[in-house]
Amino acid sequence: MSATALPASPARSRADFVRRLLANRSFVIGAALFSIVALVAVFADWLAPFDPLRGNFRTRMLAPNAVNWLGTDHFGRDILSRVMFGARISLAIGLVVTLITGVLGTLIGAVAGYMRSLDGPIMRLMDAFMAFPPIILAIAISAALGGSAINVAIALAIAATPHTARVVRASVLVVREMEYVDAARSLGVSHARILLRHVMPNAMAPLIVRLTYVFAVAILNEAVLSYIGVGPPPPAPTFGSIVANGRDFIIDAPWITIAPGLAIIVTVLGLNLLGDGLRDALDPRMGVGPR
Repeated sequence: MSATALPASPARSRADFVRRLLANRSFVIGAALFSIVALVAVFADWLAPFDPLRGNFRTRMLAPNAVNWLGTDHFGRDILSRVMFGARISLAIGLVVTLITGVLGTLIGAVAGYMRSLDGPIMRLMDAFMAFPPIILAIAISAALGGSAINVAIALAIAATPHTARVVRASVLVVREMEYVDAARSLGVSHARILLRHVMPNAMAPLIVRLTYVFAVAILNEAVLSYIGVGPPPPAPTFGSIVANGRDFIIDAPWITIAPGLAIIVTVLGLNLLGDGLRDALDPRMGVGPR
């Protein structure tokens, strides 16, 4: 009697996915870097040695020392404390941007990809938004809404949504032509149920990878908006605002800009490596060995 291959169980599939993730150096390093930044942001109240908003003119412009490990700025504020609390605000903005972009991009892309009659009008509208560079569009929207953390998040989400919608649409266009989707249609299953139960679960892998990129770019773009003065208003510390505070003292006190700059690099690098690892693990055509 010939042996018949049995389909892999959901538990085994999950175990294989976790194994691929843990075997991928990019994912492990990226997860470690981002986890460190996230933990610092969450526990900043306990980890920060000083109040990030309280200045002391007697200790202004101090180089890194045993008390102020990353030095102080021109108001005597501790740079280490400001970077820790800045991580909280910057990551919160990045998370909100990612959530808004994920919801809007998924909704728009799914409808456009599945409903042929709506595909053209929706995608032409997305093309109109994509005609503007995302950072320019974000600057314009943020300047119009006013400087606040939530307005910055909304502006960055609007700028990132069109491309995310295109990624979801491309996946849905492929999945909707699969045989199991045709079988569901022939059985009279409603379009909404087909889209939610059969199409979207199998079109999510590119979206997950895309959202890690959105998170990283949101942190970078928030820093740009804060640097040019249309980000969250002072004295709230963000990575971009701390860099902006030190630009006039880059020669005499370079530590003011170096510390938040390195924090941006570590955060964005961690997210990019995390996204690369997820891409490799979610794509069965990629190798499972370390990268």
